[in-house]
Amino acid sequence: NKPNVTEFILRGLTQDKTVAKVCLSLFLVFYVTIILGNLLIIITIKTSEQLNSPMYFFLSYLSFVDISYSTVTAPKLIYDLLVEKKTISFAGCIAQLFAGHFFGCTEIFLLTVMAYDRCIAICKPLHYTNIVNTHVCGWLVAASWVGAFVHSAVQTLLAIQLPFCGPNEIDHYFCDIHPLAKLACADTYIISVSVAANSGVVSLSCFIVLLVSYAVILVSLRRRFSEGRLKALYTCTSHIIVVVLFFGPCIFIYMRPSTTFSADKMVSVFYTIITPMLNPLIYTLRNEEVKSAMKKLW
Repeated sequence: NKPNVTEFILRGLTQDKTVAKVCLSLFLVFYVTIILGNLLIIITIKTSEQLNSPMYFFLSYLSFVDISYSTVTAPKLIYDLLVEKKTISFAGCIAQLFAGHFFGCTEIFLLTVMAYDRCIAICKPLHYTNIVNTHVCGWLVAASWVGAFVHSAVQTLLAIQLPFCGPNEIDHYFCDIHPLAKLACADTYIISVSVAANSGVVSLSCFIVLLVSYAVILVSLRRRFSEGRLKALYTCTSHIIVVVLFFGPCIFIYMRPSTTFSADKMVSVFYTIITPMLNPLIYTLRNEEVKSAMKKLW
């Protein structure tokens, strides 16, 4: 069915022009940092002979996803802070919704895979190379992409089914399922339940798997020697920081009916921009092997 609404107006992060100028400078710096930081990690891993373990294989894909995920929202956000009227076509809105959920869900699955990788490496070090070999790594990454595509396709189909007959103003800085459902001129109860069952359950179930994995790791570390335990603990701490910053806001946004709060926009900034920006810093500043490889690269 063709919608009566052909374009949407995005309210953006703020209506205050002074605050908008500050946000413009901040998010421009954030986006440049995301691109350069994650590109540096990808180039370092691809050119370094010492960074050939599965952990760095997954990390390079995570950096690629971070660049892609932030690019879905950040350029549009930065542009909208410059203009008075912030519009996006219906097709562009649906495309942004699909891409956002596709790369966001891919990141969720990759973080879960990385936790599994660390769990095997620490708990079964003698069998690690046999369990997590090159073939398995390839399949795990492929499964992450396929699972994310299925998730995103479902979200997009739910959004397309919504009838829009006005108003067309989205109280957000990008197109997402909850703000769109708020504009629909129909009962959205079934769709809100479907969103919670899709996005919410994916986020929560992966988060639980991550918590269990790190709990198993921490129990295993108690039996290790101090030097090995400290190194493994540093690695796991980096992952836990990323997980909390990414999964916390995701669960807050999607594990609920189609209701919107004023804080949603600021919460969304964490998983669309802040986490992709912090990933390179967290993984490099707390990892001696990566820092050493970067020095050799320079």
